[in-house]
Amino acid sequence: MFVLDSHCDTPSQILRLRDIGTDNTRGQVDFPKMRRGMVDGAFFALYTPSSLSHEGAMSAAIRLLSAVYDTLDANPDKAALALSPAQALRNKEKGLLSVFLGMENGAPVGKSLSLLRMFFRAGVRYMTLVHSADNDICDSCASVEKTWHGLSPFGREAVAEMNRLGMMIDVSHASDETFYDVIRYSASPVVATHSCCRALASHPRNMSDDMIRTLALHGGVIQINFYPVFLDDSFASILKDSGLEEKGESVEKAFIASPGDNAKREAWYKIQDALMALPRPSYKRIVDHIDHAVSVAGIDHVGIGSDFDGIDVTPSGLDDISGMPLIFEEMKARGYSPEDIAKVAGGNFLRVMEDVQRLKSETLGSGIIQF
Repeated sequence: MFVLDSHCDTPSQILRLRDIGTDNTRGQVDFPKMRRGMVDGAFFALYTPSSLSHEGAMSAAIRLLSAVYDTLDANPDKAALALSPAQALRNKEKGLLSVFLGMENGAPVGKSLSLLRMFFRAGVRYMTLVHSADNDICDSCASVEKTWHGLSPFGREAVAEMNRLGMMIDVSHASDETFYDVIRYSASPVVATHSCCRALASHPRNMSDDMIRTLALHGGVIQINFYPVFLDDSFASILKDSGLEEKGESVEKAFIASPGDNAKREAWYKIQDALMALPRPSYKRIVDHIDHAVSVAGIDHVGIGSDFDGIDVTPSGLDDISGMPLIFEEMKARGYSPEDIAKVAGGNFLRVMEDVQRLKSETLGSGIIQF
């Protein structure tokens, strides 16, 4: 069994001076925690906020990319880059963890297919098209007034180019109209790398049953997110009433601006502690969403994308990636077979990745740009 987490925001934490080669008291992902959690690989997302301009997002993405490469160079005995499922399996045989690269938000690409190709050459194997605001590619689920009502004209070109390259298209954060446009225009299977089921929690970031079913019918996979707000509506209300989300934004922003300032770091830690003290849904709620997604899409179209290091609060009982086996133990307790657990643990996502890479129409070459 290959255990894969399809979405972690760890590169942002590396820029906040976290050494993920060592076991951190704080933080949700590092290499020792991955080992303890028996996680064989994870997609590290190059996340850029929607507030940045195209130029600012491009610069930020390159800094994140550079930080990941530097981290891998500093830990050659622990982890290695993976560009394909086959390479990840070879890494595992060598005793190495696999780090895959994703890009969260297409803003660094702007309106340039050349930049899209550049990030692919640098190792990025999926792109989350949008984040919390509409961009040049498509509409976000978070925007009230939609710009494009789906994909933009450039977005349709980007989808075709991603198909050609063998880069996976991630519809997490996309509006419903964008989702159906992507399904319409993509010749390859589509993924939702960190999303939940709207039938169990009504947040617009989650996917409706029809979306999940459509994703599966086109060969794709939904990867269940661990964020309590996406897991349970009652926690969303608790969080809103606590006022911690609004307070935390300013404290975190100050910490991001000065990650070496111990006072700002400690202030952020206090916010995190207060969030974790809230009554949170159990990690078993993750398996509720897995159950529902399986009932809608089938066992071959569901996986796990935690959103660790991008979420400020986690489900009760599952504080970081070292707790991943709890998910599979709960699945076993609910009657899932070892074969089905292996599919959800990573097999399904790797299969889709293989399908997307197999269907590509042209290869750019094997050279990888290192920054």
